[in-house]
Amino acid sequence: MLTSMAQSAFSTWLLSSNSIWAYPTVLTLHTFGMMVLVGAALMIDLRLLGFAQAIPLQSMDRLFGIVWAAFALNAVTGTMLFIADADKRGPSLFFWTKLAFVALGLVMTSMIRRRNFAGGTAPVVISSASKRLAIVSLLAWCAAITTGRLLAYVA
Repeated sequence: MLTSMAQSAFSTWLLSSNSIWAYPTVLTLHTFGMMVLVGAALMIDLRLLGFAQAIPLQSMDRLFGIVWAAFALNAVTGTMLFIADADKRGPSLFFWTKLAFVALGLVMTSMIRRRNFAGGTAPVVISSASKRLAIVSLLAWCAAITTGRLLAYVA
């Protein structure tokens, strides 16, 4: 199945198109999506950890929509990039590790929202459990970026 995806017309177009813009455009959109997703998550996590206390925690709630929109962009572009190189990415431990870190980051982001923004109000005092979630979230996103970047060199 991986070989048939890698040999598909879509894969051939993306990797060998007459247009030099196909693959670079998809890769750039994927990078942009990750930048926006992690940037928004980073702002939320750092605020939970006590940075920028002048900014009301409740105002961070709007960033969750940005996180999910950027994730949608990355899901689409990531699928495109996977199909283009499925026979190499599918068996790669780095690829599956990256997906695990992305999943962990998304779970942490969801838990942070549920714990701190449920009912439309943010807590006045941020719990140590919320701070631990923010730390795990930061580590998960950094690990996802690192393993994703290593895919270009190792897998």
